[in-house]
Amino acid sequence: MSSPTSSLDGPLSPRYRVVTAGLLALVTLVAFEALAVSTAMPVVARELGGVRSYGLAFSLFLTMQLLGTVLAGGWSDRRGPQGPLICGLVLFVAGLLVCGLAMNFPVLLLGRVVSGAGGGFLGVALYVVVARAYPDALHPRVFGWISAAWVLPSVIGPPVAGWLADQVTWRAVFLGVPPFAVLALAVLLPRLAHLEGTPTEAPTLAAGERRRRVLFGLALASGATLVQWGAQEAATGRPAALFGLAAGVVLLVVSLPRLLPPGTLALRRGLPSVIAVRGLFTASFFAAETFVPLMLVQERGLRPLVAGLALTSGAVGWATGSWVQSRPRQPWSRSALLVAGALVVAVATAALPLAVLPQVPPYIVAPLWLVAGFGMGLAMTTTSVLALELSPASEQGRNSASLQISDSLGGVLGIGLAGAVFAALHQPSGDDGPVFVGIWLGLAVVAALAALVGRRTATVPVVPAEPALQLADGSAQAPSEADAACADAERAGVHRTA
Repeated sequence: MSSPTSSLDGPLSPRYRVVTAGLLALVTLVAFEALAVSTAMPVVARELGGVRSYGLAFSLFLTMQLLGTVLAGGWSDRRGPQGPLICGLVLFVAGLLVCGLAMNFPVLLLGRVVSGAGGGFLGVALYVVVARAYPDALHPRVFGWISAAWVLPSVIGPPVAGWLADQVTWRAVFLGVPPFAVLALAVLLPRLAHLEGTPTEAPTLAAGERRRRVLFGLALASGATLVQWGAQEAATGRPAALFGLAAGVVLLVVSLPRLLPPGTLALRRGLPSVIAVRGLFTASFFAAETFVPLMLVQERGLRPLVAGLALTSGAVGWATGSWVQSRPRQPWSRSALLVAGALVVAVATAALPLAVLPQVPPYIVAPLWLVAGFGMGLAMTTTSVLALELSPASEQGRNSASLQISDSLGGVLGIGLAGAVFAALHQPSGDDGPVFVGIWLGLAVVAALAALVGRRTATVPVVPAEPALQLADGSAQAPSEADAACADAERAGVHRTA
């Protein structure tokens, strides 16, 4: 564990100011891209003839993020975060350029694939930077700043993207980000070299095991891709799609258990359940959010600029929930926060179909998604710090990768399956209102399931100064008492979504 730090040495003190500024710049960049692309995508899909494949623009991004996450985990453990971060940023920017220059929807999907791989590298690298650049006592405050970094993009990203897509060109949404990415890397790069090779414990993975994880990562990404393609094309009656869907399921079943902590799929208490619940949260929230702008533009006739404000409200609610659950004198346990957050998301998602009704003003989506974001802030952010608390230095990259594998796979399956339902039932010249209703009600059930799994995180240790004890069966044993001050540690993750 890192040594305690003086109260004067905060994240913005001279000692940490440069690395904090670089982290916040990169997170702000990722946040702006995520919210801006979500806002502009209905216009992109309509112009490039890809409305039926709308969900693939998001789920394929997350699929390749899975692969990037697996590759970055072992790389970060062995060599530090510099290489994965630079590689991730290069891929991220290259994908944006491909999207911005795309003349048809398949080329745009290719760009999303490249950016997704970069997003996987970036996510893991940023987690490891936090773990190695700051002492444990500062992790809560750093994650708090990272959560706050989403607020400004959430306020300006959707309106700016909506205005560009409506009044200028949607291509500017993609092509305007790369210059800022170069600037953010220039700020952070001088400090990254000092974080190389700093783990205090011997690596737990042999070279052969690391290669096997890479192969399983390829199998996982391939399986997720086949599941998405098979589910979407099966609706058209193509027999080959069923074979692709079955092959994808087999690849997922074989590879996923080898990339997550033992007991994750069995919902073992402690870290395995933390990893599992992360995927359920992303499956419900991000899949539901993906179809909000499309519904508002297509069914209620709103302009992209106005529709994007719903995403702004969700991000503001997320930051607010993160702040509320981080108070030092938090009366609720972390498990209770997870359960409460999941129930809030479930109720808000179940209420989204009200916005489809002509009698209900479409602007009801903004307060509903503010509430859903608040629930995610209460619950989801807890998992980020818990994953670091339960990880020795030599496994920070691996367990951060596991957390983001679950994160990305949840989004892939949630968005992919919701997209398959939309593709199967989409009416090009008719009313898709009932399709949106069915999608959101199904995702509300997934959020309710997250509340049940959240109860199994109750034994997670909450004292950052004490390492978790590892039992013979691989589960985590909590220390005897919780330090009230460490409730601060439940702050936002490095990125909300790619």
